[in-house]
Amino acid sequence: MGVALWLVAGGTACIAARLIRNLRQPWLGELLVALVSAMLFGTLATALDFGGWREIDWRAGLFVVCGSFTAIGLIRLLRSRLPIRPEVIP
Repeated sequence: MGVALWLVAGGTACIAARLIRNLRQPWLGELLVALVSAMLFGTLATALDFGGWREIDWRAGLFVVCGSFTAIGLIRLLRSRLPIRPEVIP
């Protein structure tokens, strides 16, 4: 049940990030980043004893939502810093 909570929390972070228009990326990429980071932050939450992978704990859910939302924000930030059209140096 804890893993399901992590995935729902990652999906919630993805939906919340889609509401913010700045630097929006394709939704499938953001969903993938949200779910992968949700599993990683959920594992970290288990290691920090915020509940286990079989236990539903609101602290783990909040930790995963914040972590996934941060991961999506970092991906948007990094992609915005890449040059869209690299200039050709003669």
